[in-house]
Amino acid sequence: MQAEKLDMYLIANAKFFSTAKMPLIRNQLSFVPDEHFAMLHTITLKDPTTMLLFSIFLGEFGVDRFMLGDSGLGVGKLLTLGGCGIWWFIDLFLIQERTREVNFNNLMTLITQLTPMGHARQQ
Repeated sequence: MQAEKLDMYLIANAKFFSTAKMPLIRNQLSFVPDEHFAMLHTITLKDPTTMLLFSIFLGEFGVDRFMLGDSGLGVGKLLTLGGCGIWWFIDLFLIQERTREVNFNNLMTLITQLTPMGHARQQ
């Protein structure tokens, strides 16, 4: 992939990923062929700040976990009303990093599908 496209993608989407994962993302994106670059925009990246707001206002009902695809945890939070508020409170501190982790996993899955065999590795 061209360096300019790579830099633009990383700058535009930096808030969706952990800063510790950015070097790995840059490395893996370099193996994506230019003709498949547009496919990177097909995945939906969740905004960690928006997820925090969902967690604050609807976290007791598990809405934040349902949105991340953690259906089992969402049902657990729903049935216990956020673990009587304890689970909800803990998630206020964990939900943003979990959102970035889900975004990273979704991106790595797509990159693995777009790259020639053996080039991209999931960590």
